[in-house]
Amino acid sequence: MNFLKSKTCLKKAIIIIALLPFTYVSFSQKNDSTKHILNFKSAATVTNNGISLIPTFSLGKPAAIFDLTLGKRKLSFEPQLRFGLDGKPWSFIFWWRYKLLKTDKFLISIGAHPSIVFRTESILTNGITNDVITGRRYLATEISPNYLLTNNISVGMYYLYSHGLDNGTTKNTHFVTVNSSFSNIKLTDKYFMKLSPQFYYLKLDQQDGFYFTSIINLAKKNFPLSVSAIFNEPIQTNIVGGKDFNWNISLTYAFEKKYLR
Repeated sequence: MNFLKSKTCLKKAIIIIALLPFTYVSFSQKNDSTKHILNFKSAATVTNNGISLIPTFSLGKPAAIFDLTLGKRKLSFEPQLRFGLDGKPWSFIFWWRYKLLKTDKFLISIGAHPSIVFRTESILTNGITNDVITGRRYLATEISPNYLLTNNISVGMYYLYSHGLDNGTTKNTHFVTVNSSFSNIKLTDKYFMKLSPQFYYLKLDQQDGFYFTSIINLAKKNFPLSVSAIFNEPIQTNIVGGKDFNWNISLTYAFEKKYLR
């Protein structure tokens, strides 16, 4: 799909998807406008190396990532817009997530999204080479069970299936993780750390591999800025381009509000 030729359709699709949660909120207001709390979260991240949700893949250069969460107690709309720091789009992901089951110790959430992954291609026209931004479309779904061992320690699994819609895309992607989280690790009275190690299996059509990833977050209490780093190490793989150690470091500004509807 040539992005430049299809940018009008793309803009319409993005606008429609972006307006869906507001439609949902408006209907909720009619049901019981005094009892519903609308959660709004946003975050802006700058990193030296844009790493994907699947840590095997990265942009390979500095990137900016914008996250938004808008929703109620169970259902949320969570778009993520990613750009290179040169201003070129990297990927747009439009998540819908739903908390299927939630208790004091156990949580199962499910989700689905359409997404567009962009890349720059050189096209020769009338003897002149031009760089053209193209976009490839994907549909994906996920399920994420998580169990809370203590207030600060959890274990879980995560499964993502993605299907490429356009020619040249990976038609079937399976991403399965076994993960854990150790949060609120006290460093000083004001600073704390979070560790999130995981093992995962990745299958891209006929290629597959096993990997280990660790995410480290450093934050200050009641302060919107935090620093994080991702380290991705292949264990055994035959995935082209997925055999190298990968890492990044990021600075994130986060904002959160709750609104009574």
